Amino acid sequence: MTDIEEITTALIQFRDERDWAQFHNPKDLALAINVEAGELLELFLWKNSEEANIEKVKEELADVFAFAFLLSEKYGFDVKEIVMAKIEQNAKKYSVEKQKVKP
Repeated sequence: MTDIEEITTALIQFRDERDWAQFHNPKDLALAINVEAGELLELFLWKNSEEANIEKVKEELADVFAFAFLLSEKYGFDVKEIVMAKIEQNAKKYSVEKQKVKP
């Protein structure tokens, strides 16, 4: 079992033990990602990066990941596959030669 599969399995078990699957439709999972991303962003509001509470950053980032993994599971997506495909797509769109900062 991969790390992502292990995490997703643990999330599903946690969700199912609480009977929360009824609330985890794609729309609400996407909304939850946005809410948690907003909470993550709020940790940096009016601060520089070094002033953010790193433990809170971890907590909010974990929430974003959790809902993203649950959404990918809902659609049957392979997380590694879709992320690697996006990296490949971005590599074509943003070639190194055109994107590197020139001195």
